[in-house]
Amino acid sequence: MTPEIIIVTVILLVALVLFISEKLSLDLTALGIMVALMVTGLLTPRDAVAGFANPAPLTVGGLFIVTRGLVRTGALTFLTTLLTNLTKGKPKLILLYSLLLVGLLSAFINNTPVVVMMLTVIIALAGHFSLSPARFLMPLSFASILAGTTTLIGTSTNIIVSDQAAAGGMEPLGMFELAKVGLPLAVVGVILLFLLSDGLLPRTRTPILRQDKGAKHKYIAELTIPEGSPLLGREAISALKKAYPEVVVHEVVQGDRVCFPETDYCELIGGDAILLSATAADLVSIIHSEDAQLPLVAGRSMANPYDPNTAIVEAIVPPDSHMLGRRVKDTVLGAADDVVVIGAQRRRHHFHAQDMGRLRLKTGDILLVQCGPGSLQWLRDDSELIIVEDNVPSPANSRRAPMALAIFLAMVGVAALGVANILTAALAGAFLMVISGCLQLHEAYEAVDVPVLMLIIGTIALGAALTASGAADLYASGFLSLFQGLGPRGVLAALIILTSLLSHVLSNNSTAVLLVPIGLAAATAMDVDPRPFIVGICFGASACFASPIGYQTNLLVYGPGGYRFMDFVRLGMVLNVVVWVGAPLLVPLFWSF
Repeated sequence: MTPEIIIVTVILLVALVLFISEKLSLDLTALGIMVALMVTGLLTPRDAVAGFANPAPLTVGGLFIVTRGLVRTGALTFLTTLLTNLTKGKPKLILLYSLLLVGLLSAFINNTPVVVMMLTVIIALAGHFSLSPARFLMPLSFASILAGTTTLIGTSTNIIVSDQAAAGGMEPLGMFELAKVGLPLAVVGVILLFLLSDGLLPRTRTPILRQDKGAKHKYIAELTIPEGSPLLGREAISALKKAYPEVVVHEVVQGDRVCFPETDYCELIGGDAILLSATAADLVSIIHSEDAQLPLVAGRSMANPYDPNTAIVEAIVPPDSHMLGRRVKDTVLGAADDVVVIGAQRRRHHFHAQDMGRLRLKTGDILLVQCGPGSLQWLRDDSELIIVEDNVPSPANSRRAPMALAIFLAMVGVAALGVANILTAALAGAFLMVISGCLQLHEAYEAVDVPVLMLIIGTIALGAALTASGAADLYASGFLSLFQGLGPRGVLAALIILTSLLSHVLSNNSTAVLLVPIGLAAATAMDVDPRPFIVGICFGASACFASPIGYQTNLLVYGPGGYRFMDFVRLGMVLNVVVWVGAPLLVPLFWSF
């Protein structure tokens, strides 16, 4: 083992630890990788920063802008309206049509904004028809991941792998080349989601602010159980249901633990916080009876939740929010006079208002926010947060929707027909979105997820160092030694499963970039065509269903669905097995060794 291999291995291991632990942000870790490779002399400065001129991150950046143009103009809103009209509140129809719609969109659009859009629609339908959004949100995330593997632009991972393959002397992937395997896997996966989701997922309900005209208005409130309350020692739902039949208990916070009364047994103790929906009359009655009381926020009593001048809503932090990594007090929420963040929830861990000073926001965090009507409308219109409510805000620039849709279809068409490569099509689409007025220039800049691009660029540099130092060949020979006698098919299956497992703890983009050199080296060592291995990495990198932290869309639905980690394991392992078994069987049928 040469000194170069030892050094690059140490850099790789440190990077993996930082990626998993998130001690540093992903983009800062990626920058550190490039600096380390230059300082140690493993790569020249030109080679270390070559990723900035690489077609993959530039293509992904262009697609970010095109997708934001579609969402901003509401070019796809008619589909969600159609979904609402067709389902008429029937859960099976909502699930079926949602899976089909998300699958169709995610094949051509980055799946994160698709799931963000559908998240608001599903919550609106769930609130309107009194359904549990947990029955739909995880299947939507999984369907978007499956559909993303059917086309070149369905997920940024495919674009990165294609570019890495081209850099290794292979033909880049075609627009629909992956559909030969991706489409059958997606069809089987969607069928299983439709059949199994209802039995494997919980029925937790998301609190929402009711907006129905003519209906008895309900408010969200967080109340605390004082010492001496008549409710002490009683189960949360039954304690309130008898005296207040219309009250809906959503969550009970006991210390840092969050429990959902519909699925967990929650016996009330002094100091518990209850998140509930109730009419103004019921809230007044509960507080006056001393069953519960309003909590203190920043040392003072919170304004009444039924005060007509305030509203209490839940807000989800999306993956592209500029609030990520910042403390609440350092965001616009902390600066507004009529906005109070009462609490936050992350993966069933609750943070009270007093904890906001130390909490740095992450994707999927749920904030309980009390605000005035002006700030509520501003929060709805702003893209920094997703407001959980039972109505879907109108798009900001709907007049440009036909133009945005035409630009998107033209981009897909010219790339699919080979008139232009995907980089040219994506950048042209991004340019047209701005020049046509579908997006303002500052909105286009905001649409580009810089940390994701930096992550891609940093891991491209690390992948180049693995190849140049000979580490990729060494890792490949060690990998092959574990599967001697199994032949190319066995190695392909092992590579797909390894890629899938790594993608549960790393980002799928990082996993793909790091394993492509190993796949190419393994193919060279076995004297076979590397294309089946490259295609297998595409499917393995997206097969991260069994963890909420393995994929952005999984993390996004984790909180709003009220899921536990094991909910993802139960349903997600079914789809992992579909890919682990199906991809090794199907890939060699279309790409021979």
